[in-house]
Amino acid sequence: MNTFLLLLVGIPIVEIYLFIKLGSQIGAFNTILLIFITAFFGVIYARYEGFNTLKSGMSQMVKNELPVYEIISGAALAFAALLLILPGFATDFLGLLIIFPPTRKLIFKKVSIKKKPINKKQDFINGEFEDIEDENDRKL
Repeated sequence: MNTFLLLLVGIPIVEIYLFIKLGSQIGAFNTILLIFITAFFGVIYARYEGFNTLKSGMSQMVKNELPVYEIISGAALAFAALLLILPGFATDFLGLLIIFPPTRKLIFKKVSIKKKPINKKQDFINGEFEDIEDENDRKL
């Protein structure tokens, strides 16, 4: 809860600070224009990468493999497109980092959880069973 509250308050503060700093350097009109340009090209590039991910996922399915990376990558691209649509330079920067495949793979490596190797001997429980008939089952 504290992390969410910190992000909810912190991100707009950082964005407003960047708007003020950049707006004083390049002007208000150019700042607004830059926000629209990054949103437009970011969404177009996210769409392009999304289609590439979809194509890669379909080829994985044709090979009869589960497209795990493609599924996660597709969700990350949708999140990146959302970040690019939101007005702000910090969110645009984070969205662009997620959109580009090399940085996306680096982020996935940092975030991924390592699984322990599965021991095949521990997957089975040996046991015996006996079929027991009930008196009620015989009457039917």
